[in-house]
Amino acid sequence: MSDHPVLAPLRIRAATAHDRDLLAQWALAMAYETEHKQLDAATVTAGVEAAIADPARARYFVAVREATVAGRETIASAAGTLMLTREWSDWRNGDWWWIQSVYVAPAHRRQGVFAALYRHVETLARNTPGVVGLRLYVERDNANAQRTYQSLGMVDAGYAIFETEF
Repeated sequence: MSDHPVLAPLRIRAATAHDRDLLAQWALAMAYETEHKQLDAATVTAGVEAAIADPARARYFVAVREATVAGRETIASAAGTLMLTREWSDWRNGDWWWIQSVYVAPAHRRQGVFAALYRHVETLARNTPGVVGLRLYVERDNANAQRTYQSLGMVDAGYAIFETEF
């Protein structure tokens, strides 16, 4: 008998309006965990709602771990999420898809949740005409995340991000 629990498989699905509050909660947690920023909950909730309502603005995907209990009842537990946005590239005459708002619930970390989400959107991107690649940004000091991205075949593009916030 193994000491390791058997993990239920992950299913990746598009987010729906019913996911709004959970995605907003996760966005708030991610901002605090990664940047120590406390965001306004009402603004984040409205932002998630606006994105879900308009796929041209952004698309969220949710990783769900499903387990069958007693051979008949299926219990689903949301494990993580990511959001995709698009950036037009005149250099390539196509769209970069940006992976943003990545969050994996603490109980599901280091269990392949992000990898499953990434592989899902990578497949979508490769099968969508005009998509030239995937990009994301990561905090300079987040070595764990950087190792994860590299293990999936992503490379450091050599850019630093500058911004002016209004």
